[in-house]
Amino acid sequence: MGRDQAYSDQLTRRTMAVFYNHFMGDGFRKQMKENRSIEELILMFAAQSTGVLKKEPTLVDDAWKVELNNQIAQFVRMLRECLKGLNHVSPELNSRLDMYQTKLSPPSSHDSGHDSVSVTRDRGDSVSTVQTVNTSAQDMPLALTIANLFKIPEQAMQHEVDRLRKVCTEKAALIDLKTCLKNINAGAPFPGRREDFPSEAAWTQWRTLETSQLSQLMVAMMSTNPELAKSMPSDDGPTYTSARPSSVYSTARADLPATTIRHVSAASISSRRSASTVTGGDSFSEDVDEDGEIRVGHHFTFIPPNPKRFYKRLVEHCIKAELELLYSPEVDDTDEVPLTILSQPHVQLINECAVRWRIGQSYRATCFLELIKQFYERGEVPMECIPVALQTVTKSLHDLEIDRWSIQDAELLANVYGGLYNIFLSSLYHTMESLPNLKVSEIEPYLSVLDHIRESGLMGQFEADVNSRLLDLEDRIRDISAQYYRDKMQQLQSSPGVNRALPLLLMTDEMEKAAKQLDKRFPEPLVGRIDLVSLVVEVQVPLFIADLKKSGKKLFESSTNGPTPDVPIQDIFSLYRRTKTLLEMFRAFCPKGQVEFDLGQFFMQYVLRWLSETDSKTGQWVQAAIAADKFQAENAEGHSSSIVDLFDSLRSPIAFLQELEWSDEYQNARFFTSLSKTISKAVEQYCRNVEELFMTGMFPRPTDYLQPQKSSAWLEKAKQLATTGEKKVEPFNFQPESCVKLNNIEAARKLLDNLYSQMQVDKITEVLATCPPVPEKAERSRFLFTVKIVMAENLVPLDSSPSSLLDTFVTLSDEAGNRLVKTRTIYDSVNPRWEETFDISVDKPLWLMCSIRDRALMGQHDVVGRSFICLNPSQYGDYLTHDVWLSLESANQSSESRILLRISMEGETDDAQFYFGRAFRSLKRSEGDMMRIFIDKMSPFIRQSISRAVVKNLMKGGSTTLDYNRALANVTGLYRSALGSSSSEVQIPLPVSEKSRVRPEELSDVEIERAIVPLFDYFDANLQILNTHLSETAKEMVMLRVWKEILTVIEGLLIPPLSKLPSDMKPLRDREVDIVFKWLKFLRDYFYADGEGISLEVLQNQKYRDVLSIRLYYDWHTDTLMEECVRAMQQSLREAVPVKKRVKTVYNQRNLGTIKERKREKKQEKEASSGEVILRILRMRPNTSDFIAQQLEMMANVRTQQERSQVVQLQRKTQGSRQVAPSQSSILLHDTESRH
Repeated sequence: MGRDQAYSDQLTRRTMAVFYNHFMGDGFRKQMKENRSIEELILMFAAQSTGVLKKEPTLVDDAWKVELNNQIAQFVRMLRECLKGLNHVSPELNSRLDMYQTKLSPPSSHDSGHDSVSVTRDRGDSVSTVQTVNTSAQDMPLALTIANLFKIPEQAMQHEVDRLRKVCTEKAALIDLKTCLKNINAGAPFPGRREDFPSEAAWTQWRTLETSQLSQLMVAMMSTNPELAKSMPSDDGPTYTSARPSSVYSTARADLPATTIRHVSAASISSRRSASTVTGGDSFSEDVDEDGEIRVGHHFTFIPPNPKRFYKRLVEHCIKAELELLYSPEVDDTDEVPLTILSQPHVQLINECAVRWRIGQSYRATCFLELIKQFYERGEVPMECIPVALQTVTKSLHDLEIDRWSIQDAELLANVYGGLYNIFLSSLYHTMESLPNLKVSEIEPYLSVLDHIRESGLMGQFEADVNSRLLDLEDRIRDISAQYYRDKMQQLQSSPGVNRALPLLLMTDEMEKAAKQLDKRFPEPLVGRIDLVSLVVEVQVPLFIADLKKSGKKLFESSTNGPTPDVPIQDIFSLYRRTKTLLEMFRAFCPKGQVEFDLGQFFMQYVLRWLSETDSKTGQWVQAAIAADKFQAENAEGHSSSIVDLFDSLRSPIAFLQELEWSDEYQNARFFTSLSKTISKAVEQYCRNVEELFMTGMFPRPTDYLQPQKSSAWLEKAKQLATTGEKKVEPFNFQPESCVKLNNIEAARKLLDNLYSQMQVDKITEVLATCPPVPEKAERSRFLFTVKIVMAENLVPLDSSPSSLLDTFVTLSDEAGNRLVKTRTIYDSVNPRWEETFDISVDKPLWLMCSIRDRALMGQHDVVGRSFICLNPSQYGDYLTHDVWLSLESANQSSESRILLRISMEGETDDAQFYFGRAFRSLKRSEGDMMRIFIDKMSPFIRQSISRAVVKNLMKGGSTTLDYNRALANVTGLYRSALGSSSSEVQIPLPVSEKSRVRPEELSDVEIERAIVPLFDYFDANLQILNTHLSETAKEMVMLRVWKEILTVIEGLLIPPLSKLPSDMKPLRDREVDIVFKWLKFLRDYFYADGEGISLEVLQNQKYRDVLSIRLYYDWHTDTLMEECVRAMQQSLREAVPVKKRVKTVYNQRNLGTIKERKREKKQEKEASSGEVILRILRMRPNTSDFIAQQLEMMANVRTQQERSQVVQLQRKTQGSRQVAPSQSSILLHDTESRH
């Protein structure tokens, strides 16, 4: 079109430019959007062209009018060419444009047989019109289309044209249109009446639109051929002129020329109205009613008896003709064919017939869709033609809603839709064969059509049939899914191999992959209902569960048939995870589905076996970790590799269980409880092994270990202090490896606490407490006894020498002679204190033999004494701590030897908190035992350095020949300040009646300190090793224990231990007491180290204050001491401080948090009264045995009464408690009373 010479004219281009600028304005575009009239657009072009052409100087006189007429003709032709290829343009609009083009354009052939007015453009000439008649069929495009369509020969076609020329005239066509108008007004069946529409609104809208279109067609015909108006009867109807009166545009468009009005304005009846206009749409209907020549009924020339039927046959013939041409050899395979199938000539023929036969757009679109459906069913057109036909229907539905359609057209569309739905649902049914590998591209064309039809809302009348078809489709999907599963499982099981879990694992992979793939490809249900992934999962998961149940027995047998089973345990747990995933997927996609399968119960036996195997491997983990450890510090915390390796091994099964994400919460808690028991067992074994290595290092055999020789000052001074014939104490040098072992225990507590948090032990215990347990076989209750071997008194040496001492240790053996407990050895004492604690688990009363043996370097160890005790749960049901003194049987029948055991009991429960508590207690005891060994190694030298012998020797003044300057130089000022007094020292005022002591003037502080310089040097050498190799926490605890040992030794210098037996210990003199307290001050300053050591608050603890209180009472008169003792005992009774507290249970030590809480509570406990200190002083006074025995008996009675009261309270508080069995609570009070 752009190459046409008519569009190359500069004047035309200028006019088009002005029109385009006006066209792009927002105001005009809004007006066009509201009116939607093609005439409005033509008028606007005419107005803009008039303004341009009037100003053109080359157009003289009226030449601009001729030019205007030509440009309007070109504009109309351009509009017609642009709209020709668009399917959604209504035939009425095309017909009107054709008529306007014929009216305005130069002479050209037309299918009506008349040439349009010929316009000669000559600048300055007038417009002349000549009308001729052409009767040649060759000049009639539509006639040629019909001849080709029905294969009519040229001569026959020409003959037919000649025959019909006299009948099929423009006047007859105009009468047809007028008849249609009269039928509408009269309510005749054709072209439509009220009964054909579902509502009054639909009928009114159709009637208005149809009347308007008929009127416009009539106006267009008479505008093209004005003679038609003259030939029509004028007596009954209005007279039609060739143009609208100029008065129409005289006010609105005064600048438009008369020629433009004559050719254009007549077609603008829909947008311009005037009282004098006789060509309006409504005027035709009024005039027709008065036209006597027009008869009501089906009296037409051009319209067949059944227009819709003829129209359908015409479209069908056109489609067939197009298909015949398409499949003919003349068309190459590479040629593009429109999906509408129809060519432009056929489209023009069909549109012309639709306009003349008054076929509505709704029926045209529905008829075309119905025919395309029929051709598709026969396989004559491709599937892609269906969506194109549906687009035509969609356009019609967009222009006119379905409730405004005629009833017949709406029913026809519903039936066509129903047929299409069945066709494509059937196609969708057959595409399901490729499940579960179905692709979107395979069903997308069908789905788009089905969704389009479903969303139309016209399928309500077919709902029952559609539901039935959809149920068949769902059943088909289920059948295909089941068959695919069976074939795939058979294929996997037929593969060679002995691993029975492998086919199941591979099948889960296939199912999960298929489900995810389908869910990704089809996230929404097909046709609004068919959820592919849900249907597939609904069928395949139950089938898999059935196969899993069927193979359960063989699967278990294959997983336990030897050290290397056919089915590795890892595959079993992988199968658990996959099965769990499938069940979760089933619940997600099939919320209403049910699968009878207990996942936890099925796989529980495998987890229990894995836990058992893990438990059996813990010993190997411990041994491997220790064997690879050189016990050298690897970081700033001072621990070595074994503890890290061990806990890495212990974390692995925890992580494994957590990754399982076990489905049953109660079973999961039981698994972790069992694993907690394994962890506790591993920690206890590690403690035992490390303690054994520690003891080996601390007590080396002479053949294996040689004490390093050091020419240090403390060794020489220790030798100087030793008198002839007295047993010498060799100072012990500590090794770094021993410190690392202690650090390992400390690190283990932190790592165990991390495991406690990782396992969420508190939550696990809560689950076990809240969830009802599964009924199991009743098991006998177990109880955990805590036996602390405290001390022994008045042991008798086996030889008769009064100065003989014993190297004793204690063993506890059961009835079968199996040794359960063994303490460390306490050297050179007949009153040893072991202070060691052991746990013994029992499920029934257990008799134990307690034996004290004297260690021999060679041969068997001699038995010093033995006794028996029964650990009976019923006797310790109050869960309190009991001090049990056992009289020892020995060779010396007259001896009063006895041993003190501190026994408590708690219920041994099967929960994680209990097992972690045992593990923490094992670590704590190992730590305490190892620290005690450190202290025991230093204690002999401390006792030798701070002893009565040193005091006596110092008083004599001849026991040492050390040079003062040398002694002072060896004392490290960093750790002590020997000179001067500290303002922070605790001061205890003396009674007014007591005389001030006279300080020994002959001994200075330097001389007093010099007596214990070997001890300071020993500390300098060994504490430096501890300071370097111990962790901060361990170092602090060791230093505090050393300080406690110093306080105990100094206390032992001043007073004997508490006992009702008489003591041969004599009180020190005043000067000797002053020396002892001077030593205490020097040692305190040493450990304080001017603020760089232990704080004064810690050093001056309650024990320190108790030792200072000895000085207050030390030289009181005996009677005064007795009175003060009675007063202190009465004060203690008034305060009603419980003598015994409930035992420190395992639960109080289950993690570091509870351990710290226990320590805080312990600090808040009230300290013992001064009565015990006074009784110990009274033991050194004559004639006080009876008084001491009486006071001790009274204290015992008070304890008994308090215990009874405490048991009653405990019964009320702990009924139903986890730790107290129901059968025991009823006998608590009775047992306690009978025991006391």
